[in-house]
Amino acid sequence: MTATAPTPLSTRSALAAHLAVSAVALTAALLLVGCANPGPARTPLAQTTPAAAGLTATTTDVVATSQWWKALGDEQLNTLIDTALQGNPSLAVSRARLEQAVALSQVREAANGPQATLGVDATRQRYTANGLVPAPIAGNTYNSGTVQATLSWSPDFFGQHAAELQAALGQARAAQADAAAAANTLAAQVGRSYVALARLVAQRDVAQRALEQREEQRKLTQERTAAGLDSQVELTQAQAAVPDARTQIEALDEQITLGRRQLAVLTGQAPDALPQLTPRLAALQPTAVPEVLGADLLGRRPDVVAARWRVEAATQGVNSARSEFYPNINIGAFIGLNSLGLDRLFNGSSRQMGVTPALRLPIFDGGRLRAQLGGRAAELDAAIAQYNGAVLDAVKEAGDAVASIQSLTRQQALQDEAVASAEKAYRFAQERYRAGLGNYLVVLSTESQVLAQRRLAVDLRARQLDTRLVLMKALGGGWTDDTAVLHTAAAH
Repeated sequence: MTATAPTPLSTRSALAAHLAVSAVALTAALLLVGCANPGPARTPLAQTTPAAAGLTATTTDVVATSQWWKALGDEQLNTLIDTALQGNPSLAVSRARLEQAVALSQVREAANGPQATLGVDATRQRYTANGLVPAPIAGNTYNSGTVQATLSWSPDFFGQHAAELQAALGQARAAQADAAAAANTLAAQVGRSYVALARLVAQRDVAQRALEQREEQRKLTQERTAAGLDSQVELTQAQAAVPDARTQIEALDEQITLGRRQLAVLTGQAPDALPQLTPRLAALQPTAVPEVLGADLLGRRPDVVAARWRVEAATQGVNSARSEFYPNINIGAFIGLNSLGLDRLFNGSSRQMGVTPALRLPIFDGGRLRAQLGGRAAELDAAIAQYNGAVLDAVKEAGDAVASIQSLTRQQALQDEAVASAEKAYRFAQERYRAGLGNYLVVLSTESQVLAQRRLAVDLRARQLDTRLVLMKALGGGWTDDTAVLHTAAAH
């Protein structure tokens, strides 16, 4: 038999070089196959612009300030809103959601860095005499131990980790803006409920005067009937008007009680915590009204800013899903001690170490990654659509409030004229009665007209104050956008 000649060194080197080139070519081919799977880029929905929403390029000339409710000049209202912002359960839920979102972003940021672990294990084991382990270990009991440190790191060559972190931060920033929007809404709810209660109190005052007037009218009608100047028909009508007036007062008392209970719950207190609360419309001062709504409105509205951050988070979600098509590279290393028998665990010969680089590349996944990318793209379109809706709602809410206030101002001028005319007729009736030229029924009739105008005046003033509260909320409630400076603990 002829002996095979050894392979020359040059031949072995050429073979090794050929194998290396083949491995590189194969790896490159795999990369190309994996990177070709995402398909064409999808164009997301277009975001609306301030101009398209009807906003001017200038800034809003009147802007709500921090604690805007203090401009109304009612210390009782200030106390109620401060209490609500501290103790309302729904606001506590919003803050808890913010803390949860921030914590999740911190988890994501921490996961992107190198990870190190230290493990210590000890085992006492009887080894089977009929297994793969040879004698003298087989059939005997031994202690074994391991002390090992492990380090792992996944380099972010294709931006997946950065996209995931930015998506988590976007959600945390949206939650931060949501918490501000909840506080703004709560302050407006307390203010509007306070104005509604003040309106009921003012209406009760008018109703009380109406009751007194009807009692006077009944008494006078009784006297006229006894003197033969009126019939039983007029007397029956005058008597029926009294319980009707008392029914109106009782209905207002019920609404006042319910209004107090609502305010107590809004401020985080027991429903019966405010039994004596009696706000007055006259104590509330109207606030200024803007003539122009500028593009800066969108940056002052926390709900719009929250929607914008959700668009950013969804955009990063698309980037993260697209990066799934690229290789995932992990680098690991370990060093430690391992021995059979704890007495030899810390001997130099018990040391072990190694590196574990790994590369994962999707090639055939049944369309899973492409479907996942499509789902993220749909989420982005939904987030953009919600943002566009939030912009339009914000502009409409603010514009409606401004239009209503302008109309109410004109109505107030007309109402003032009507009140002046009714009061003038009432004064004339009183003067004629004192001069003996008329009877007191005419006086009471003209006073009824005055009371009716006063009811309308109460409703009109309450609407003016309520609409201004709506406007302050629509202008962002004095909120300043601080979401962009949100950092996780790891960043510090």
